[in-house]
Order: sequence, then structure tokens, then C-alpha cells
Amino acid sequence: MKILRQFIIFFIAIFFCGFGTAITTQANLGTTPISTLPYVFTFMSPLSFGTTTFIINFLFIIGQIFILKKEFKKIDYFQVVTLLFFGYFIDLGMYLAGLFQSDVYILRMVMLVIGSIVLAFGVTLERLADFYLPGEGLVQAISYKYKLAFDKVKVCFDVAQPTLAIIISLIILHNISGLREGTIVSAFIVGPFVGLFSKMFKLKS
Repeated sequence: MKILRQFIIFFIAIFFCGFGTAITTQANLGTTPISTLPYVFTFMSPLSFGTTTFIINFLFIIGQIFILKKEFKKIDYFQVVTLLFFGYFIDLGMYLAGLFQSDVYILRMVMLVIGSIVLAFGVTLERLADFYLPGEGLVQAISYKYKLAFDKVKVCFDVAQPTLAIIISLIILHNISGLREGTIVSAFIVGPFVGLFSKMFKLKS
């Protein structure tokens, strides 16, 4: 029953993460930091946002294996399956959130903030279920291996990804695509809200 409860919570977490990512992206102020790499690649290929997210996150699983080595559990390979649902929820969320797009800047910023909070709640549910999407799984691996606070590592991870996305965008596209001020705002919202929600659920840092 415990495992079933964890899987149910995790499935709900994937839903919130996917829709949070989509809502933030459809604000047209830049996507969430953890999605900057896959989003940039949508400008370089005919692949959907959900598909590029699957590919990049698969690399995050490889990163976890490299960091944890023998401590990487067999159940953690389940992340590959969850990526299929995550990609689907992102593409579905992109469609639904697109219906609420606005040309008013303040409303777009509100949309971005809401999406970031929704994403943070999804990340917290991942921690509650003790199952992770590859991005948060990599953060958790770093947090565990080097005994660092999860939310602090999350902020650093969310700042590092846009930086890499900008470099790739400039080299290949010769401009900055898909990244704007909203990416920076989201980077400093998700981590702290994960910390806040974690305290509400009495999860350790």
C-alpha cells in the first residue's frame, strides 16, 4: 500500500510539473530554468517541447548514474517511463495554457509566477513520494551525495541550465531564443517555494 500511495502521489506530481512548466512557458517571458535546454532545442528541430524534454531528461538520468554509481537503485530506472507522461503533460499543458495567453505584460508575469509555483508544488510532491523526475532526481543525487540542502541545490541547478542554454543558443542560432527575464524570475521562485512547501509537508531540507 505504501508503494501504491507513493506512485499515486508521484503521478500527481508529474501532472503539476508538466502543467507548471507549460503555464510558465506560455507566458512568453521565457520558460522555467529546468526546461530552458529542451525549449531551446525546439527552435533547432521540428520536435515538440515534450519530446525534447524527454531527450534532455534522459541525459539527467545518466548524470545520476555517474554521481551515485552503485547507490543508483534499480527502481530509479523507472524515471524513463515517467518521462513519457511528463512529456505528454507538457504538450497538453502547452495547448491548454495557450488559451489563456495575454498581450498585457503584467498578466503574463502573473501567469509566469503561477506556473512557477505550480511547478514548485509538483517538485515537492516528488519529494513526498520519494520518486523523482530526472531533473529533480539529479538535484536529489547531488544533495544526497554532497550533503547539501535540496532547495539550495535546486536554485543553483536552475541558474546553471539557462546559462548553458544561452551559450548553445548563441552558438547555433546566433541569438537568444526562448529565454527572457521570466526565466530568471522563475529561477528564484521555484527553489524557495520548494523549500516552503517542503516545510508544510515536514520534509527535510
